[in-house]
Amino acid sequence: MQIFTTKEKDTLVLEVKGRLDAVTSPKLEEESQAWIDQGEKAMVMDLGGVDYISSAGLRTILILARKLNGMGGKIRFCGLKGMVQEVFSISGFTSLFPVFPSLTEALGHS
Repeated sequence: MQIFTTKEKDTLVLEVKGRLDAVTSPKLEEESQAWIDQGEKAMVMDLGGVDYISSAGLRTILILARKLNGMGGKIRFCGLKGMVQEVFSISGFTSLFPVFPSLTEALGHS
């Protein structure tokens, strides 16, 4: 898994590529936590490059969302496709979190 970070105005964009599973999820949690510790409160996670997500990946997302919510922050998602979109839908994550087709749309809804 690879994570690329950029800053768009007041929003941190995490572009995730590869698999989000029990092996890789701790890396995402650790890197995201480092940004949260630096004061980042608005995140968009672009999952367009993720081809697989497991329950461990979903758990990591929930942990990050709780941390952000606890400090008045928010997380949005974009680029979901295929299996990742299906897992988000089946698990109810699409009703828990704002999900957008593209990064541009996600950044436009602050």
